[in-house]
Amino acid sequence: MNSKIVESINAKQQLELRYSGYSRLVEPHAYGRDKDGDEILRCYQVSGGSVSGERAGWKLLKVADIFALHILPQHFVQRPEYRRGDKSMERIYAQL
Repeated sequence: MNSKIVESINAKQQLELRYSGYSRLVEPHAYGRDKDGDEILRCYQVSGGSVSGERAGWKLLKVADIFALHILPQHFVQRPEYRRGDKSMERIYAQL
């Protein structure tokens, strides 16, 4: 389990990370494990790049593919469309 991700969710602090070759600024909302046992992060990407070309929006990232993860001092407010109990996660470690 990644303690930085849990800490950032509990404190509602943005994360800066690299994923699929792109730098991203995200607001983490839920962190857990999927049915295949992979750790995943449900987040709202505020800015940065993406393979899909979507620079902002909801993302589901594989934690094993994340590197250069940093907690930022900037806080965020839970997105109104977010719902607890993410169906993509078999086990949830932390959520808003």
